Amino acid sequence: MNLKSLTRTELLGYSLLLLVYAIGIYYANNDVVFFDTKFAQEDGFVETGTAIMLFVISVLCIYRLVKFGRSNSILWKVGVIGMALIFLFGAGEEISWGQRIFDIESSDFFLENNAQQETNLHNMIIGETKINKLIFSQLLIVVLVIYLIIVPILYRKTTWVKSLFTTFAIPIPRWNHTIAFVAATVFILFMNNSNRCWEVYEFAFGIIFFLIFINPLNGYIYKKDS
Repeated sequence: MNLKSLTRTELLGYSLLLLVYAIGIYYANNDVVFFDTKFAQEDGFVETGTAIMLFVISVLCIYRLVKFGRSNSILWKVGVIGMALIFLFGAGEEISWGQRIFDIESSDFFLENNAQQETNLHNMIIGETKINKLIFSQLLIVVLVIYLIIVPILYRKTTWVKSLFTTFAIPIPRWNHTIAFVAATVFILFMNNSNRCWEVYEFAFGIIFFLIFINPLNGYIYKKDS
């Protein structure tokens, strides 16, 4: 990764991510109780930070829709609205839609079918299957690998892929974003003393995707008549 090619926002984002990972690795290996109950706890700094990043991405999409939507196609608008909703959903799920913040009781349905008895979908249990493990872990990792590693290669080499992502205004990761994702995936293994290490990984996901949306390879899609 060429540091000179990074924007100030990317330098700040990666610095924050590096700091969080360094603290996480230290406490996961030296004081796992502190790691679980303070550092990566429910509604703690890491989880709240992830929710904020996802929410900011959603707001950024809405801002671009308002600013550039009038002069772009219907499919462009569909893509931007879809991404805004996806990241808003992710932010809401991360904090159980504010349930703990506003001290809202779960309904009987969620009390019976949610692993943590919270009002969210990613902790739901269907039969013996945990949705979080099936969709929000295994499937999400596959999607991340495709989007952050395979798509940037295809975008540079295949015309129809470039056209598709341009049409729906989907940002393409730069190589520094891909490298950051690979590094975050490798270094999360140094926190596997705790199951809550995945909260830190989700935080990395939030930071990296925020940086992608702020400074994508195909930044021209967020201009008029793209």
